[in-house]
Amino acid sequence: MEGKIYLAALAAFRKFGPRRLEKLRNFFPDWLSAFNSSFSELRTAGIEEIIAEEFLAERKKINPAELEKNLHDEGIKIISFSDLEYPKNLKQLSDPPALLYLRGELRLNLPLLAVVGARKNTPYGERAINSLIPSLITKNIGIVSGLALGTDALAHEKTLDCGGYTIAVLGTGIDRKTVYPFSNQNLSEKIISTGGALISEFPPQTAPLRQNFPLRNRIITGLAQGVLVVEAGLKSGSLITAHIALDENREVLAVPGSIFSSQSIGTNNLIKQGAKTVLTTDDILEIFGLAEEPSPVKISQDKLPFNNNSVGKTAFASADWSGLSTEERTILLNLSSEPTNADELKDSTNLDIRIINSTLSILEIKGLVRNIGGNYVIC
Repeated sequence: MEGKIYLAALAAFRKFGPRRLEKLRNFFPDWLSAFNSSFSELRTAGIEEIIAEEFLAERKKINPAELEKNLHDEGIKIISFSDLEYPKNLKQLSDPPALLYLRGELRLNLPLLAVVGARKNTPYGERAINSLIPSLITKNIGIVSGLALGTDALAHEKTLDCGGYTIAVLGTGIDRKTVYPFSNQNLSEKIISTGGALISEFPPQTAPLRQNFPLRNRIITGLAQGVLVVEAGLKSGSLITAHIALDENREVLAVPGSIFSSQSIGTNNLIKQGAKTVLTTDDILEIFGLAEEPSPVKISQDKLPFNNNSVGKTAFASADWSGLSTEERTILLNLSSEPTNADELKDSTNLDIRIINSTLSILEIKGLVRNIGGNYVIC
């Protein structure tokens, strides 16, 4: 079947999903013939009478040549359901999109995690993303999200900051004029320029219609092996994505939050309903089979970076400390297998709390400490 632009023109009629398009593919010699078909030909191909009538009326508004020009001008590629580039995970959906519009690079060799959450995220949600994503990137896990304000944008941005791969799935066209929200236009271009991808099942110039976003959410779910919900209110759209994931046999993970936070009602309820609780990156890595059991090695006193018998805790590490900063060494010497929070470290080290928090993040990325619900233990 040649002439993908005519496949795109057919798919622009929303009632031509994968099953009906397959009927057309099996009956007509090419997509051009299918697009130009008569009522009787459509009926013979197996298209229902009312659907055939609706398509013939809608076809007058579809201009394949104009669509092709828009795709060319925007550097947008069409991927059909039968193409080798079509993601295998997406094919497993009960209702996969018939085709995808793509800008950027689609990498099929990476495991993918969907990250969604509140549009009005809290500092807690941002901190969770900044804590969890770096270690995922070191394991070559790609991040999928929806380019929305708040959690989505933070997930994309943190992934890019860490040199990782990210896919933004849109509920609009992916041409520059209709990327939504427009305030994330620069972010969308950065995703493409750094080797990521923008994906949509909607043709160029498709406006941000409300009914498009649940459809977008199923693609976010379909691409990934699991969905991580960072924050979600009682009626958050992220909960729709989570329930789609459950229906499609994807792992659902949630970051627990305060019982007093309105933005954690949804995530806490997900956990109550059986979602996997995420306290550390290892909780996420488990679904990819990449979690590592900690194997701490006790460091003898004479091999510590400096001797400090006044520290009443046993230090452990699994790596050479010679390349660590003074602050990193100080914090490591004040940690043990017993959970310790930043305020306690401030009392025991006399370091500024901002230095403590930033240093803890660095140590977590290096795999020397673990964050357990805001408390830290040494690996």
